[in-house]
Order: sequence, then C-alpha cells, then structure tokens
Amino acid sequence: MPLKTIPSLSRRTLLRALGSGAMLGGLAGCGVPAAYVRPGDRAAADLSSTDQRLNWANWPLYIDTDDEHPARRPTLEAFEERTGISVEYVEEINDNDEFFGKISPALMNRQSTGRDLIVISDWMSARFVRLGWVQEMDRARQPNVTRYLDPQLRSPAFDPGRTCTVPWQSGITGIAYNRRRVGREIRQVSDLWASDLKGRVTLLSGLDEAFALLMQGNGVDITRWTANDFHTVCDQVEKQVTGGQIRRFTGNDYIKDLSSGDVLACQAYSGDVIQLQADDPDIEFVVPEEGAELWAESLMIPNLARHKANAERLIDYYYDPEVAAELAAWVNYVCPVPAARDVLASAKDEESAALAENPLIFPDREMRSRLAIARDIDSDERVEFSKRWNRIAGL
Repeated sequence: MPLKTIPSLSRRTLLRALGSGAMLGGLAGCGVPAAYVRPGDRAAADLSSTDQRLNWANWPLYIDTDDEHPARRPTLEAFEERTGISVEYVEEINDNDEFFGKISPALMNRQSTGRDLIVISDWMSARFVRLGWVQEMDRARQPNVTRYLDPQLRSPAFDPGRTCTVPWQSGITGIAYNRRRVGREIRQVSDLWASDLKGRVTLLSGLDEAFALLMQGNGVDITRWTANDFHTVCDQVEKQVTGGQIRRFTGNDYIKDLSSGDVLACQAYSGDVIQLQADDPDIEFVVPEEGAELWAESLMIPNLARHKANAERLIDYYYDPEVAAELAAWVNYVCPVPAARDVLASAKDEESAALAENPLIFPDREMRSRLAIARDIDSDERVEFSKRWNRIAGL
C-alpha cells in the first residue's frame, strides 16, 4: 500500500449566493409544499435480502484503485467477493451544490433518487439531515462503526451521535506555505498578514471552507461561534483585500499557485498538501497555534433507498481497520478509523509504515488538542452571510 501520487480534485466547494439553501428557505412562503420529510415517510421497502446490490455515488479519485488496472477498485471488489453484493459505483459528485441540485427534486417530492449511498461534505450533510432527507442507520448492523469511529468525529452538532451520517474520510483546513521561500516558520493565522507576504497569500473562496480557520485566528470557539464573530472576520478580510495582502480567493487551484511560487502561504487542505510534499518537501502544512478546523465528508443513505441494509453493511466493511488502512494509504486524508494506524505501522514496506507516523493522516494527541469541528451555518444565517462573503471574495 505505497503512497500514491495522484491529481487532487476539490471535494469542498463554494456555496453560491442565493443557491439551493436560500431557495429551500423560501419554499414554504411561495406556495410550494414544505421540503421537510417526516421520519415516517423516509423509508421504502428494503429489498436487500433478495436483491444483492446497491448504488453508490461518490467523488472522483476517492477510493483505492489498482496501479496496473486503474478501473479496478481492490477494496470494493473484495467487499463484493466477501458478501455477494454487487456495487454500482458512480463517480458523479463534483460539487456539493451541483449534486444537491441534481437529487433535491426527487427528495423534496418524496421520490427515490435511485441511489442507496451518497458521500457529501458535512456542511451539506447538515442540510440533508435538517430537511429529513436521509435515513437513520441501524447500528446493530454496524459493529465496526460503533467500535472504531474516531471519537472526535462521533457527534457533530448537526447529527448528534452520527445517527444519519458516517464519515467516509476526514481532513483539516489549515495553512500551507513554502518554508524555503518564506524563510521562516508560520505558526499563527495572523502570520498570513505579514508584510513580506503581501500579494502572495490566498484564501479559500467558499464560505463554508474559509470562515472557521479565520475565526480560530481570533481565538473564537468555532463550535459555538456567533454572527458577530463572522462579521469581525469579514471586516478583517476586507481590510486585507483592500491593502493588497490577498492575491486572490481560490478553490483547489491554490495547489498550482503554491507549487509555482506565485503564492507563498495559503489556506489549504491537509490531503492536498500530502500530495504536494511528495514532489516538494519544502511545502509545510500548519495547524496554527490557535487551532484548525477538522471536517469530514460523510456517507448517507437517502430517503426511499431500496437497499438500505446492503448500504449499511458496506459502510461497516470500510470501518474494518484492515480495509480502512488500505483506503487511507491511497487517498491520504485523515483516516476516520484511528485503529488503522497500527495496521499500517506493521506493514512490510517502509513507505506504507511511514504513513502511520504522518499526523495529517493520523493526528497525534497534541495536534488533536488544536482541532475542532465548526458548527454549521444554519438556514436563517446562510443568505445574509453568503451575500457578504461572496461580495468580498468576488464571487
């Protein structure tokens, strides 16, 4: 399970102003039936016992593949062989909002999406949970999830106890910089505003991706931030934009800027930086002294899925530490199964064993003490906050 050098795609993308969240917020006042689905209306007859298959929608490049045969997915094929369940795996999610728009009409109208399992970012998962568009899982079918799920990811504010969601992979939003070009260490969020970095700093363009780390730089507890905290950050960022400190706002294209040297420091995702470091060891990833955001992208079973038990079984399979280790060695994000670390540590090849010591895949205790999961932006806040942030970011 050697470290793979693969192209990075964005899996945490911007929320467009007046997008799907704003639209749903106004449905009830426009004569459209309420989007919320009551618990009793979420389940369909489960065909799992007689129909050994399931349909799974995921992001590109988010599962292990065979080096010699890229169309093959070893862990998924092993699940099919072990269980007899055939999996239709579709890499159809390229953007949280785009996918929301694709399946929301069916969910809103109490119709099947044709999918038994989906993976989306937790800030978007929060919206699905609030709308009642996903089903609670049967943990009796998921002993591995119960035993091995990372304690720090077990109970986000939007889904206490993770009854409707299970992390697929996790990650950290922090700061990346080129140590050789900067010539010193970056330790705090405020270091981004140093005069010698003027015009060579980027921030993430998406509101949901950017705000938490910037608040943490102000000493805010992001598990309970307020509207005042948000507007304080916006005031600070506006000042830095006006003063020319910020070169631009980016998606995952910060990777190109950092690699070329056009940018010296930026907001970044831990998984991307592992890939960059394989080519340039001078690139560092920092969890600032004030803290950084821990996030996840989660598996969910949408309403009226016809193979719910099969989907629950597949989720639990990926929480077997042996399987989780094989997946972690390929995707290089924060593994939501800490027990996979011991599996990798005992690997025979040095490259795989080294991954067990990488804190960006298995954060150590000291790093974990500085990680927090931000409370999500609720529907009452989103329109106002999106308008202000998108205006600053030029979206």
